[in-house]
Amino acid sequence: MTETPMVQIRDAHFPSRTPVDAYGNGGFRFAGMSHQGSILCVPSGVYGWEPKTYADLSLAAFEKVLEEVSDIEVLLIGTGVDLRPVPAELKAAFREVGIISDSMSTGAAIRTFNVMLAEERAVATALLAVDYER
Repeated sequence: MTETPMVQIRDAHFPSRTPVDAYGNGGFRFAGMSHQGSILCVPSGVYGWEPKTYADLSLAAFEKVLEEVSDIEVLLIGTGVDLRPVPAELKAAFREVGIISDSMSTGAAIRTFNVMLAEERAVATALLAVDYER
């Protein structure tokens, strides 16, 4: 009798900066891979991100951004289908550490992030997943 190896579930992480190729159906495609759920793209790579809705945005959700603050000048926050403002307490916390934060729809945030990444700017993005195909 052979034993089936145990499946290991790890936190989602792609260890490199990369553009986001597509989004929709509750996830994203990048670097020839796909991820279901929201993502956070910072200088150390792309991470699965816990927030599912705008209401889930909190300073704790941006812990990885604050850990990498020395390599980030601009943070783009994709708020889903609709544009929603960066909550005032988050905007103030980012400003205090020298990060310019801006919110836009997830699609607009992806497009802006990809351009800024190609320009080798110090950019990060936090993207809420959306349910439609793009």
